[in-house]
Amino acid sequence: MSRFKVVITDQVFPTTDLEERLLGEIDASLEIAGGTLEDVLSKGRDADALLTTYFPITAETVAGLENCKIIARYGIGVDNVDIAAANAAGIVVTNVPDYSVEEVSAHALAMLLSLLRRLPEADAAVRAGGWGIESLRPIRRLSTLTVGLVGYGRISRKLAESLITLGMSVVCHDPYIESADGIPPLLPLEELLRTSDAVSLHAPLTPDTRGLIGAKELALMPSHAVLVNTSRGPLVVLDDLIAALESGEIRAAALDVFEQEPLEADRIKGVPGLLTSPHAAYYSEEALQESQRKASTQITKVLTGEEPDYPVKPFA
Repeated sequence: MSRFKVVITDQVFPTTDLEERLLGEIDASLEIAGGTLEDVLSKGRDADALLTTYFPITAETVAGLENCKIIARYGIGVDNVDIAAANAAGIVVTNVPDYSVEEVSAHALAMLLSLLRRLPEADAAVRAGGWGIESLRPIRRLSTLTVGLVGYGRISRKLAESLITLGMSVVCHDPYIESADGIPPLLPLEELLRTSDAVSLHAPLTPDTRGLIGAKELALMPSHAVLVNTSRGPLVVLDDLIAALESGEIRAAALDVFEQEPLEADRIKGVPGLLTSPHAAYYSEEALQESQRKASTQITKVLTGEEPDYPVKPFA
């Protein structure tokens, strides 16, 4: 019998060879649950650790874990884990906050540039037999534009570097940081929305940020502005965004994440100015392997008495 037992709640990776190798170094066995509460509790009741991606680990789930020392999430966000319940039960919660910084920042940049250079409209015009720039006007020079970043963590900072390199002005809103050298001007959210030509969201999902961008906030944005969300779907009230696009209140938006996933495609059918991708901003082959390695490493550290690299505490 192995010294430790680790259960994956919902397996989404091509293989678990990397996890098995790393966990095997501390004599830990790995079992994969089927993603249902019944199966997770059946396999996880006596587990020393859980590895999770999307599975909702509620207080009910935590109550059914009799031996768990750590819940390690493969990704950045931890809104699917009841952190307070886990901590109260003596269970450490970890994430991997630095595994896809390059990928998500690049995806957000690609979406921003696509909207600002009107590539979706240009493609549609050519396919419809059109030519020239008349249907694309106006397009402004990038160096005349201001991009507002909502949230200024690792991904947002990486994106800011690229935007500044391209000559754009950057402002940000983040209630958790203070103004300092090297940080773009910090603005209240309302001022950022009113003064930015483009807004990119990079905030975690918390009770305070759920529905952060709704009808009221969209109404503050200039009619030529564009919105990008590669962070968490529920930051944006999708119905309000659709209404704003259909009325021309804002010009365009790009979403990689949605309130409910997978998205019901009919909800966005025919919506003008909307560019989408299927929650893929985090993805590269290298990022997947980094996530698997770092999440597994948190487990090996905790189970062998070391401090984890990425402990997560409940939001205040």
